[in-house]
Amino acid sequence: MQCEQKFLQTVRSITEKSAHLCSNYRIFTSGEKMGVKSIFSIIFLLGTISFQGFAEPVEDKQALLDFLNNINHSRTLNWNEYSSVCNTWTGVTCSGDHSRVTALHLPGIGFRGEIPPNTLGQLSAVQILSLRSNAITGPFPSDFSKLENLTTLYLQYNKFSGPLPIDFSVWKNLTIINLSNNGFNGSIPSSISKLTHLAALYLANNSLSGEIPDLNTSSLQHINLSNNLLNGTLPQSLRRFPNWAFSGNNISTENAIPPVFPPNNPPLRKSKKLSEPALLGIILGGSVVGFVLFALLMIVCYSKRDRETGFIVKSQKGEGSVKKTVSGSHDGSNRLVFFEGCSFAFDLEDLLRASAEVLGKGTFGTTYKAALEDATTLVVKRLKEVILVRRDFEQQMQIVGQIRHENVAPLRAYYYSKDEKLMVYDFYCQGSVSSILHGRRGDGRVALDWETRLRIALGAARGIAHIHTENGGKLVHGNIKASNIFLNSQRYGCVSDLGLGTLMTPTPMPMTRAAGYRAPEVTDTRKASQASDVYSFGVLLLELLTGKSPIHNTGGDEVIHLVRWVNSVVREEWTAEVFDVELLRYPNIEEEMVEMLQIGMNCVVKMPEQRPKMAEVVKMMESIQQVNTGNRPSSETKSEVSSSTPTPPAAAEMGSSSAQQ
Repeated sequence: MQCEQKFLQTVRSITEKSAHLCSNYRIFTSGEKMGVKSIFSIIFLLGTISFQGFAEPVEDKQALLDFLNNINHSRTLNWNEYSSVCNTWTGVTCSGDHSRVTALHLPGIGFRGEIPPNTLGQLSAVQILSLRSNAITGPFPSDFSKLENLTTLYLQYNKFSGPLPIDFSVWKNLTIINLSNNGFNGSIPSSISKLTHLAALYLANNSLSGEIPDLNTSSLQHINLSNNLLNGTLPQSLRRFPNWAFSGNNISTENAIPPVFPPNNPPLRKSKKLSEPALLGIILGGSVVGFVLFALLMIVCYSKRDRETGFIVKSQKGEGSVKKTVSGSHDGSNRLVFFEGCSFAFDLEDLLRASAEVLGKGTFGTTYKAALEDATTLVVKRLKEVILVRRDFEQQMQIVGQIRHENVAPLRAYYYSKDEKLMVYDFYCQGSVSSILHGRRGDGRVALDWETRLRIALGAARGIAHIHTENGGKLVHGNIKASNIFLNSQRYGCVSDLGLGTLMTPTPMPMTRAAGYRAPEVTDTRKASQASDVYSFGVLLLELLTGKSPIHNTGGDEVIHLVRWVNSVVREEWTAEVFDVELLRYPNIEEEMVEMLQIGMNCVVKMPEQRPKMAEVVKMMESIQQVNTGNRPSSETKSEVSSSTPTPPAAAEMGSSSAQQ
């Protein structure tokens, strides 16, 4: 259809210009014949216009066809000798005059085997070459040395082997090199240091050996050499980079933190054998004690349930009153503590008279939507199992209440008494990410589009990163999950309920959706860390990408853990199967989704020290959004730039079976 429109436009242009030329030369006059000179002028004009309209890079086109016809591939490409290479071929970008191919983006096409010689190496004008996430084997193609205009090279997640090229200086314009997750061996060429424009170098997860050369290039901003066989001492010029970029090698650095080993266990003493009567007495005594403890536990749980059931049943049937939720014994002052900048004008009695609606019950308490008599709508969180005395509780509230950031839900007020602890927040009318993402699917439901999911993830990341800078850089959120992320007025994610873990009695995490957010090293809710926050955010990111809850079932008795499931799918190189089916309707987002998936998997690695900092996560995500807002149609370019951000070694084994459409 595009070719037909272009042809009609060309014919129309030819007709108009021909008529104009004929008019100028007065060809058609009454009783006169067309002159030979005028005829040749028209023919010359027609030929010139036709050539300009249908120019093709003939040699580059043939080189690409030779490449496609001589390598196995599982996905079909719309390449053929009868179509326009510059206008219709998937993954191909040409120069402005259509004389040369300048970029080739073919990730996840399923290429298998070696790159045929004298094919891609003939694209001497190409600047961007991306063949990542395929199954290409063999050595680094020798004829790539002819690609002297190359600026970005993406060959990660293939099966290349053998040594790296000795002389990288032939690619003097290279800015990004990503050869990670292959089987390259040998040493790292020192010629890389001659690349004066190099900004990112990724060689992680190969079999490279020897010492790291002194890559004293001022332009170098990102590097990852982790999980190789490198040894020796880290050059001084590279000690400005984080230690994880060189982990998984035998490299000594001055900045490295020595590993902590557990103390040697003392030898066990030989136990004396107990007599049968003694064993019987122990068993009987233990049974009696266990029965008594179980009975006491049941009594406590039953009485606690009686205290709370009244309001919950009423509020589920309709709207109740906040006063019904709050115990009758509270401070005689009836005083809420407001924070600076809060414009609300109400007291505790106003809050207790407000109509209430249960929004949800979480790990740390029950949340209500409260509508005051002046039509102000608030969110009141009633905390449970608070173990801190008043002074410690108020100190924690002051830390949380002073945080002001557009991606952190502000704490407006709090209330403390012996029996009741309340926290007051703004009400977000668009609801939580959990309700939006996992709401009832079907006819009439508006799907959460890709741009909104990006904004949610980026906003939440910025909010968490800011939280981690508070209280001397020691503050932890401790309860990051989709139900605690809301959409602000710009539809960016906004983090709520921070800092509550330190207030509560440690409780075992039941097998619920919330348990899927908890990092494996966290066994006590009060001992969450910034690294465990990163893990929880990674789960949230995977949740946004897949549309699945962190813990869910498939309709039977089988329980699916989202992190394990994503890892297994990616390991089998079926990455495209991970993503939410509701995202398939949006064009040119596959590469962005793969990049976000890589970030999410980096965050959920098992070892806390290998997870990136939240500030690093924000930079990775901002690079994706920045390129996204700059040029949406160029999905591959966008994803490749974002993949040049520092990537911890945990992203190994990641593949992609998606390509630019």
